[in-house]
Amino acid sequence: MCPKNASYYGNRAATLMMLSRHREALEDSQQAVRLDDTFMKGHLREGKCHLSLGNAMAASRCFHRVLELEPDNSQAQQEVKNADSVLEYEKMAELGFEKHDFRMVVFCMDRALESASACHRFKVLKAECLAMLGRYPEAQSVASDILRMDATNGDALYVRGLCLYYEDCIDKAVQFFVQALRMAPDHEKARLACRNAKALKAKKEDGNKAFKDGNYDAAYELYSEALTIDPNNIKTNAKLFCNRGTVGSKETTFEVCEKCKKCGVLGVLTLLIQLCTSLGPFLVLMFLQCSCHFRVCKTNGHWIDNP
Repeated sequence: MCPKNASYYGNRAATLMMLSRHREALEDSQQAVRLDDTFMKGHLREGKCHLSLGNAMAASRCFHRVLELEPDNSQAQQEVKNADSVLEYEKMAELGFEKHDFRMVVFCMDRALESASACHRFKVLKAECLAMLGRYPEAQSVASDILRMDATNGDALYVRGLCLYYEDCIDKAVQFFVQALRMAPDHEKARLACRNAKALKAKKEDGNKAFKDGNYDAAYELYSEALTIDPNNIKTNAKLFCNRGTVGSKETTFEVCEKCKKCGVLGVLTLLIQLCTSLGPFLVLMFLQCSCHFRVCKTNGHWIDNP
């Protein structure tokens, strides 16, 4: 009835914000200030919507426009500080990600999300870093929350696949990577992860086949090649080390020191399992001058870790 009334758009925007429908609220706020550029509440609400959605730069411009109209507006002054904080946390997170300091990124995103609660980009970055830290349930929870609101979000699909990939659920992971690429064909991370997942599965299967056929040299090489594909995939690599150790036991060729060096990554327990599998014929094994400095002995039929 009154399509030219800025206040009506502003009031509807306020209602939509209360319902957490920030994108729709943003459209109404922008329409309100297009109709009346001096409508202070319209600029303020537009800024709040931008900030909630993670666009701190645009939010800051809106809040400064409010201050031009009302220099003493305390709410706008506080929101400018909030927008500046989000920008700062964004920069810190970017630097942290480049340095693989994923804990720092998670911290920064948690702080940024206090002001930008509806920003999927921040949530996805946090989820990806949680996955890189091995905190898969938390990462999957964040990604699933996003997908419930936006089933076509390629980044969230990628994170879901990444968690499954690192938990050695290769087939399911590939499905999510393919779906992510369907939603975002230029998603480079999903493309690389999908390629690695398929290559890892193929190499492992080829190694298993060679082992079953009694071709131990080929199996050893295939497992070794598989181990170079993705050093970050701890669970799959642990199985590959175990398989390669089993192959070594068949040829009496053991990489004890090399395995010992890997224990810092794979964990002592995993290493012990590998050694028990591959070095079963030996009664006593002592590892000296290795990076982890521990010995494994078999006493009375039990393996003992002596730091």
